[in-house]
Amino acid sequence: MALAINIRADNSSADEIERLWDQVGAFEAKASMRALGYRPHFTFAIYDGPTIDEAAAWDAMLAASAGETQLRVEFKRIRWFEGSPLVLWAGPAVDEALARIHRTVSAAIDPAHCRPHYRPGAWTPHCTLGTAIADERRNDAIAFARAFDRSIEVMFDVVDCVVFPPVRIVAETRLAP
Repeated sequence: MALAINIRADNSSADEIERLWDQVGAFEAKASMRALGYRPHFTFAIYDGPTIDEAAAWDAMLAASAGETQLRVEFKRIRWFEGSPLVLWAGPAVDEALARIHRTVSAAIDPAHCRPHYRPGAWTPHCTLGTAIADERRNDAIAFARAFDRSIEVMFDVVDCVVFPPVRIVAETRLAP
């Protein structure tokens, strides 16, 4: 079981991202994001096993989000992480608040305990659209990503701590407007 610290969009502004989930799901054998039963989000850190307990993770998230308000994030591109399977994600416009929260979480909990892709210097802010692109649909998925030419604004309004799989919220709080 893993533990993650996130900010999520728990409102109707997330509908556009969820529509992208459905479009990207066509490149997967089974649509991965709808299967989570969890709203669009950014993950700041993931810890495996019992190295970090829920209370410590939640305390770090509360400290990192202290004084933060709801974040309006603009997405203008779809990118991908190489690998098998290929992962598609919505790339945010530069957002200092996301970077600030990530830095504060990383300062509160030794990044050595975190999965390597979420550590300082390696973390890429991303809102995942699909985690299991079928190898035979790889080129179609990349073409879809390259053809994306819209702008989407999403309000991220809840910070939380979850365990997975399956996703279970262990603590959450709504950010001030």
